[in-house]
Amino acid sequence: MSEKVKSAENQVQHREIEAKSTNGMLMLIPNLVLYVASVVLFIFALGYDGRGAGFVTKALPIIVSCVYFFVVGPILFMGLKVLKPNEALVLTLFGKYYGTLKGAGFFFVNPFVSAVNTATQAAATAVLSVESVSAPGKTSGQTAVAHVGKKIISLKAMTLSNDRQKINDQLGNPIIIGIVVIWKVVNTAKAVFNVDNYVEYLSIQCDSALRNIVRLYPYDSSNDDNEKSLRGSSQEVAEKIKEEIQSKVEIAGLEILEARITHLAYAPEIAAAMLQRQQASAIIDARQMIVEGAVGMVEMALAKLSDNNIVELDEERKAAMVSNLLVVLCGNKDAQPIVNSGSLY
Repeated sequence: MSEKVKSAENQVQHREIEAKSTNGMLMLIPNLVLYVASVVLFIFALGYDGRGAGFVTKALPIIVSCVYFFVVGPILFMGLKVLKPNEALVLTLFGKYYGTLKGAGFFFVNPFVSAVNTATQAAATAVLSVESVSAPGKTSGQTAVAHVGKKIISLKAMTLSNDRQKINDQLGNPIIIGIVVIWKVVNTAKAVFNVDNYVEYLSIQCDSALRNIVRLYPYDSSNDDNEKSLRGSSQEVAEKIKEEIQSKVEIAGLEILEARITHLAYAPEIAAAMLQRQQASAIIDARQMIVEGAVGMVEMALAKLSDNNIVELDEERKAAMVSNLLVVLCGNKDAQPIVNSGSLY
């Protein structure tokens, strides 16, 4: 029974709830007025010469004004919070989850709550690199680092770009690959309470997902056009990587908006050999196309000569003509014409 109760408590803790708040101006203005009133009361009490009044009667206004000025007023000011668009505060009250404050504006909350953000500056430096996004409507991934060390959690779309990795593809060839991930926080409670540092957690999961997906595809496809490859099916591979990362970071309350391959190349130790292989494949394909075109041209030439009765060729002369035409059409260099002034034999 106790385990069920604990499980229910954990589910409640991980579910994001809205923090109770009011307009900050409704507390700021009265508090400022009471501040001024406490100062006036203090000055009046010091200058009051009430003969016959007891010590308590004279000291009570001074005590009240001092208590409000130095204790109550500052405590009320602690409850004032200012948030910009796409920012949030995860609040706890004496160690328990109090709620999440979202939306741009000026708010007043329970002055005894404290904001929590587990993504510390030291942990964020473990992230390999964070680069900015140039697309409109998306903010820089450096915003995540800017807010680290503060209590504010950014809800903006951010970019994470880890260092390039050396991974073996499906055929065992080492390749260098890098990806960029667009992400944002959608559940602040999960981001703060489920993982120690959601930025570092995302970086590690990106590396793991990249390795799991890349090993399922070859770098380049063979002669089979239906075979998927990293170079030829980059869109599909990127979608697979996005799905893999999303399944891993769901526990941290993060949403993966987009994942794209930014760099793809063979590792330096095999790059030269693979380049020669690609060149050989290109030469073979080009030669195949040249031969197919040459055979068609020879066939067309023989058919035209025969249809127009230009010259009658026996099988031996046809074979010689086909040989000469193929040499001319398939050769790497320009043919050197030779004029035969005698007979063919």
